[in-house]
Amino acid sequence: MNMDISLFQVGLLMVTGFLAGIINTLAGGGSNLTLPALMVMGMPAEVANATNRVGVLLQNLVGVRGFKKHGKLETDDTVPILIPSIIGGLLGAAAAAYAPSIWIKPLLLGTMLAMALVMLIRPSVVAPEPGMPCRKVKNTPASWWGLGLAGFYGGFVQAGVGFVLLVALAGTLRYDLVRANALKMLCTLVFTLASVILFAAEGLILWLPGLILALGTMFGAHIAVKMAIKAKPETLKWFLFIMTLCGCIAAMLSD
Repeated sequence: MNMDISLFQVGLLMVTGFLAGIINTLAGGGSNLTLPALMVMGMPAEVANATNRVGVLLQNLVGVRGFKKHGKLETDDTVPILIPSIIGGLLGAAAAAYAPSIWIKPLLLGTMLAMALVMLIRPSVVAPEPGMPCRKVKNTPASWWGLGLAGFYGGFVQAGVGFVLLVALAGTLRYDLVRANALKMLCTLVFTLASVILFAAEGLILWLPGLILALGTMFGAHIAVKMAIKAKPETLKWFLFIMTLCGCIAAMLSD
């Protein structure tokens, strides 16, 4: 699929992509900016949803490399963490390719409200006490379900998947927010790659706007990794909560 892009639209995609790259790296919900930007350009919801994955994919590639460079990407339990995420992502992408777009808003809104309530009522779920030992996936059956559901949600909607992954990684496996963010980006990178392949096969991706958007998200992710390394845990926790509330508002206002 192809489309003509004006200079204004290039700027819109770059700016929203940059902001989304920062938001997604530190918390989640950046697609609440980029999806409307793509739809303003005249894309149907399913095409915008698919095209958005190009920016998400490359943004997470930059983020993963950045966290690894700073020694914040845990690799001991990577494969067991990725397996349920990949399975869920494939199922979610397959469902999104064929499901009516009317299902997207209820799922997005319900998920954002649930995440906001979790962070408000039990903030320790996403912000474990410093020094708390991490758990292994093989010893934590709940993590399989959490990561699988996060993958499905990410494959289906994408917007806000960072919140769901953080709850799974910090809540069940007890990673601190910096390391959970690094693993979140690795999981998102893998199942987004699967989503991009499926959406591309269905001809739903507009590559030019997707790559322009990706330039912004990649730069935003590069900046945000440095911010995450330096930020206090309390600051990251509040930023995460605020972004979750913004995600709820965006879901309620979306068409």
